[in-house]
Amino acid sequence: MVEEAHAALDDAALAKSLGADLVEFRIDRIFHGEGDDDGRATALRLAAEAPLPCIITCRSAHEGGEYEGDDASRIALYEALGTAEHPPAYLDIELSTLTRSANLRQKVRLAVDHPSQPKNLSTRLILSLHDFDARPKGLLQSLERMREESAAKVLKIAYRARSVRDNLELFELLRHRTHPTIALAMGEAGLMSRILAPKFGGFLTFASLREQTATAPGQPTITELLTTYRFRSITPTTNLYAVLGWPVAHSIGPRVHNAVFDEIAHDAVYLPLPVPEGWESFKATTLALLDDPHLHFRGASITIPHKEHLLRLASEDTSRAWTIEDSARLAGAANTLLVQPDGACRITNTDIVGITAPLEHAFGGSDALKNLPIGIIGAGGAARAALTGLIRAGADITITNRNRARAEAMVESIAQHAPTRPRINIVDLDDASRCPVRVWINCTPLGLAGTEHAEASPLSDAALDNMPADGLVFDTVYNPPETPLLKNARKRSLRTISGLTMFAHQARAQSSLWLGDTPDLTTFERITNDSFASDHAGDRIQ
Repeated sequence: MVEEAHAALDDAALAKSLGADLVEFRIDRIFHGEGDDDGRATALRLAAEAPLPCIITCRSAHEGGEYEGDDASRIALYEALGTAEHPPAYLDIELSTLTRSANLRQKVRLAVDHPSQPKNLSTRLILSLHDFDARPKGLLQSLERMREESAAKVLKIAYRARSVRDNLELFELLRHRTHPTIALAMGEAGLMSRILAPKFGGFLTFASLREQTATAPGQPTITELLTTYRFRSITPTTNLYAVLGWPVAHSIGPRVHNAVFDEIAHDAVYLPLPVPEGWESFKATTLALLDDPHLHFRGASITIPHKEHLLRLASEDTSRAWTIEDSARLAGAANTLLVQPDGACRITNTDIVGITAPLEHAFGGSDALKNLPIGIIGAGGAARAALTGLIRAGADITITNRNRARAEAMVESIAQHAPTRPRINIVDLDDASRCPVRVWINCTPLGLAGTEHAEASPLSDAALDNMPADGLVFDTVYNPPETPLLKNARKRSLRTISGLTMFAHQARAQSSLWLGDTPDLTTFERITNDSFASDHAGDRIQ
């Protein structure tokens, strides 16, 4: 127990050095109930020696904690803490515990600052409600009961988000708060509530010291909170930008765009918002973001699998004005959304320049792609952008995809808008090894970290062996910077372009649309590389 106390205090000191304002000690992991004198002594020591004001929490098992002892022992410990010579700043107690009996409520009031408290105590009560599965039933009624508790100085609500839209209800609760309030959504979809807490007047947010020590799912680390998301700079007027996709946790967009905002002192934050596959999920989430005036939602990057959904939304939504740029209309997909302060929206496809600009640089200029034999793998949003850009450049195009019919439909929908009928050859994936191309562009998610296809490559060894010595392989996947496909290409001394290169080009184009004046490409390349710092020179943009 002594070693555990040392470790907890060392971690608290580290949290302070990283910028934390308070520290929470979860003593349900060390205190086990009646007769646990060591656990009691440790809790008192933590409160007395904490390098920061602290919250002491002994969370019951039925609300996601580890304490399975009796209420009486836990409340007795709280009373000892609250009346100690060096008490904690806060005690966190569940609403369900407080309302279990009048006796329990009375004992809690003896441990904290309360109007009828005969002693002059400084410890304040955080009255909390948790649900690790979903939105609690009767949430608003429970919140009203919490507001009526005279001992409660801070109210805390935390539940697992079913979708990004759950965050918006929590923001409304914060906006209409009657007490200092903590309102957080758990899970990946709930990150938004944690980062934007100060925008809506949240009393505090929680961050973990390390990913593996998070006390709730979806909790960011202190470093992520303060550095990546610039938490200290978020105010009620901060604009919101986001990346919408599924999966989205792999995105380096937050690191890159937030670093750019920081560099130019722009009052904005960029968040990853997971939106499950399917048109209905995308439509519901995006319209909810657009319709909430308090978010100051100003734009988004759209990634797999929603690029075609964005174009559809712009075409079908009649509740606001939409401008569809030619790049998005011709590609049949869009990856960038701009939202004007008056609610008017504009969409474009910056993936096109993200693909064509690096290729033009690699082959010597803007006209270098004319008649160049280039192969595209895939038929999704990135492939549509590649095809649109290469048709414009006059390349000799080959397309292969697991689903040939989908590739044929993509070609027909895009080629019909070209000034002259382009030369496009569609081949089965098994025949790709015999295609005489100088460039292959992977526009599929194969090789993407964190997915079931992370170790997969879209091209066979035979296809790579058949490429000319000056051939080039371009992977639009950027996490990891060196995918299995690029590794195989480099083994054959073929030139490569990483998805990080594409990302830097298209991210700058997005930033230019959102902000008008934006840093130059060199800055975006530097920031993108810093976001994926690597010991291998080949992982970096040259």
